[in-house]
Amino acid sequence: MVNKKYFFAVDLGATSGRTIIGSISDGKFELEEVTRFPNNLIETGGHFYWDIYALYFEMIRGLKEVASRGLEITSIGIDTWGVDFVCIGDDGAILRNPRSYRDPITFEAMDDYLSNVVQPRDVYDITGIQLMNFNSIFQLYSMQREHNSALSCAKKILFMPDALSWMLTGKEVCEYTIASTSELLDPRTKQLDERLLASVGQSREKFGRMVKPAEMIGVLTDEVQRITGLGPVPVIAVAGHDTASAVAAVPARDEHFAYLSSGTWSLMGIENRDAVINDRSYELNFTNEGGVEGTTRFLKNICGMWLYERCRKEWATRGDRIEINGESKAVSEVSHPQLQGSAMTVEPFRSIINPDDAAFANPSSMIEAIQNYCRQTGQAVPETPAEICRCIFDSLALRYKQVFGWLKEFFSSTAEPSSTRPEAGPSSAGPSSTRPEGHIKVLHIIGGGSLNKYLNQFTANALGIEVLAGPQEGTAIGNIMLQAKAAGVVGDIWEMRRIIANSLELVRYEPTDKELWDKGYEKYLKITNQ
Repeated sequence: MVNKKYFFAVDLGATSGRTIIGSISDGKFELEEVTRFPNNLIETGGHFYWDIYALYFEMIRGLKEVASRGLEITSIGIDTWGVDFVCIGDDGAILRNPRSYRDPITFEAMDDYLSNVVQPRDVYDITGIQLMNFNSIFQLYSMQREHNSALSCAKKILFMPDALSWMLTGKEVCEYTIASTSELLDPRTKQLDERLLASVGQSREKFGRMVKPAEMIGVLTDEVQRITGLGPVPVIAVAGHDTASAVAAVPARDEHFAYLSSGTWSLMGIENRDAVINDRSYELNFTNEGGVEGTTRFLKNICGMWLYERCRKEWATRGDRIEINGESKAVSEVSHPQLQGSAMTVEPFRSIINPDDAAFANPSSMIEAIQNYCRQTGQAVPETPAEICRCIFDSLALRYKQVFGWLKEFFSSTAEPSSTRPEAGPSSAGPSSTRPEGHIKVLHIIGGGSLNKYLNQFTANALGIEVLAGPQEGTAIGNIMLQAKAAGVVGDIWEMRRIIANSLELVRYEPTDKELWDKGYEKYLKITNQ
């Protein structure tokens, strides 16, 4: 048996985080969760912040736990959600906890910027990024308008995974996949665009050196070594954007797949060699984000389980109750499968929403926002947790159907990503023709949402295509696989996917009830005025 190499992954989402140890041997991987912890938004002074020191503390706690076990880890990798960043001062100190992308200051900033600074089509033609109010470019514009003291005094601006790597190593970098979420990067040059940086009062010098996934950032500082009990362990730039790491972990067997990274956000897309920036992609507001080995993740952001998570938290706080097997129970006392199962007793398509409506971005009450939407669109207003859950799941699946229909248009007209073709080795980089056969055969659902059997079946029904669910910890697996690539344990992304496919059993969902879901989609299009 080959000696195992252990890799330490820090995987941070918008609501929770975890540290995980992964190992690869004999063509298979193993994972073990070391710690899990909440990632809480802090509301103060009319703004929303992330507690970066709490996240650093949790990283250190995980590393100390590993050290106490006597495990020798090969490297460390960090991935987080996109767009948010940290301001660093001349003295090498964090100037303020970073703003959250859910901060209300950006709600109207995008429209102001696009009306008065750079035109929408010009921004899209440079970046190929979906216009969303919380993208880094609009956060920087908002902070500039308010004369934000942290931004004014910043010597460096580091995206979230880069800031946490800096806290471990003292090295300032700008990882490519996380930078691509900012709407400041040109996917053709793979560099931050000087014109857009200048439009928000910044320069290239404010950002660290550009690094690609599987590139070494540095080693743990003497301070971190002393605190954790570890030696000079390398910190690797994995795909710093959690979705990029997750897509690297899709256990696809050929290029004819679409993916749905299902969590707080749902990100549905395909993997391309080059960015797709044209009239149609602009019209539909699709995004081109950086992937591994030169690929582009062509996708659309969809408001995902954020809707459900917020409602569940409200029900628990209010003390709402549901009936489970004839017994009344508090929502706070029932499992996710029990709560979601109760929704299956509700009439389908009774109430439908557009999950991406601005009303659901960050309302004070998600329950009331959903009810008001249904009321204003002349539908039955969902009242019970079961009715609201059913509304959310039906609506998400129908939104997935809509986005999937658009993806099929682009799939057949774009070149396959040559670096990920099964028959291609890691050095294959030559011209690639339009994909043969020109259609998507399967949808891979990865992330925490892959455990939601009801929504997964709804998705298969709505799309009319086979759905394969898993892995749940796709982001952490992709993180670990890219560390393994840096260590020379795996060769390329296709070998990563083969190892992943050999290491787990996917759950398969076949489409049913086509006529019912076609009627539901007709109602969805009418309600959402599509």
